[in-house]
Amino acid sequence: MKIYRSVIAGLVGAWFILSLASSAGGVFKNDSNSLALPVGVAALAPIVLFLLWFATSPGFREFLLGLSPGTLTLAQTWRVNGFIFLVLSAYGALPKPFALPAGLGDMAIGLTAPWIAAKFANPEHKGGFIFWQILGIADLVNAVALGTTATLINPSGPGMGPMTVLPLSLIPTFFVPLLLIFHVICIAQARRWPERSYSRMGRPEQVSAFGRR
Repeated sequence: MKIYRSVIAGLVGAWFILSLASSAGGVFKNDSNSLALPVGVAALAPIVLFLLWFATSPGFREFLLGLSPGTLTLAQTWRVNGFIFLVLSAYGALPKPFALPAGLGDMAIGLTAPWIAAKFANPEHKGGFIFWQILGIADLVNAVALGTTATLINPSGPGMGPMTVLPLSLIPTFFVPLLLIFHVICIAQARRWPERSYSRMGRPEQVSAFGRR
């Protein structure tokens, strides 16, 4: 499994450098009201490649499922930086129909991530843990959807240009797909946790795929 650790670390590092270099070279730059096509490709391609690798490689899948769900969840704390969207919106640099839902949603996920990682990343809270992960994915998808449709929501307002240049361009081209992948891994991990049920005496019992314990 050590080979997967090295390979994944190298790939994530190369992905970040590629995103950074592309942003510095103006590949993602777009002055219109919506996110440019290159941004969409950069955000979607890593997710598709991850899902294909995860579905076809048992070794890769087992390595990821063996990672700490608490650590993966704690990484979502980074999303408290969503307050930046609110600040830029207040100064008229980003459209409010995008910035307010995306910023507040990210902050909510980021602020609750430490609590979820500490209290819910275990079989006893399987349902709540999966629900929170789904909320995190929904927030990311919603932000991307609002970013790509900003021109339809408010044609005369500020555009999404700041999100296509450094440093904000790293959010849709690196951090959003990476954190979405973390959510997917956590959900896959939780689905393998044993279910909890209760005996006739009202005491909790562990139920796994192999029956009651």
